[in-house]
Amino acid sequence: MKITAGMVKELRQATGAGILDCRKALDAFDGDFDKAADHLREKGLAKAAKRMDREAKDGLVTSYIHAGGRIGVLVEVNCETDFVARTEEFKNLVNDIAMQVAALAPRYVVREDIPEDVVERERESYKTQALEEGKPESVVERIVTGRLEKFYTEVCLMEQPFIRDEDKTMDAFIKEAIAKTGENIVVRRFARFELGESLEG
Repeated sequence: MKITAGMVKELRQATGAGILDCRKALDAFDGDFDKAADHLREKGLAKAAKRMDREAKDGLVTSYIHAGGRIGVLVEVNCETDFVARTEEFKNLVNDIAMQVAALAPRYVVREDIPEDVVERERESYKTQALEEGKPESVVERIVTGRLEKFYTEVCLMEQPFIRDEDKTMDAFIKEAIAKTGENIVVRRFARFELGESLEG
């Protein structure tokens, strides 16, 4: 199949990969756009993983107000350079993260941020529930592990499904951005405020 400049451009816009990489991928998959895009994303994510140990000290702090002033979010997202921090793509990324925090109310960035006593309390609670439901001792640990994983996807920002594309996690969304920008990107911290929440006991 003849690979046109238009096909290369479209693939480049979809994946953020270089022109040469896009042409090679389209050649390799005989012009199949989806297969070429998947290949480039996998390659990009592999590159992104290598960048994740680089220090990210620049970036943005962004605020987002939702629901007529009932929910407010502050989020700090870091990248490696001021150049990337000033791009529209990075600003949009940070805004999407702030919207995610507003919509799904995570409590931590990653599971490693959860205090051990919170994890233990959840573990004990799930174990008690499983036993009260009459589950056999032999499967209780497996049930507890499964419910803990579900807990992590609810309370950890990076494990939540992305609100704009629920087929990918926030972690995958950030890794795609790392692949596109060529810089490490880190969600450093966030704060979420909801009107009246402190009054609910």
